[in-house]
Amino acid sequence: MTRRDDIFSKLSEAFQPDHLEVIDESELHRGHAGYQDGGQSHFRVEIGSQAFANLSRIARHRAVHRAIGSELMGQIHALALEVSE
Repeated sequence: MTRRDDIFSKLSEAFQPDHLEVIDESELHRGHAGYQDGGQSHFRVEIGSQAFANLSRIARHRAVHRAIGSELMGQIHALALEVSE
């Protein structure tokens, strides 16, 4: 299972989102800090779920990071988030 798949699975389970995209943008960062051969280092997540209703932007981001988990977060260099309800 790829890191992208792991992220998708963890977020799906935690938030039952109406919309979820996990995009590996690693190739856009080739030659930059944190790039790893084979990709899987830079991701963009677009997620929409009622679970984020009444949460501040920071609380939403913290919830996503918590759902992904510290072990997986430690394996990626960058995570861009677009979180909505």
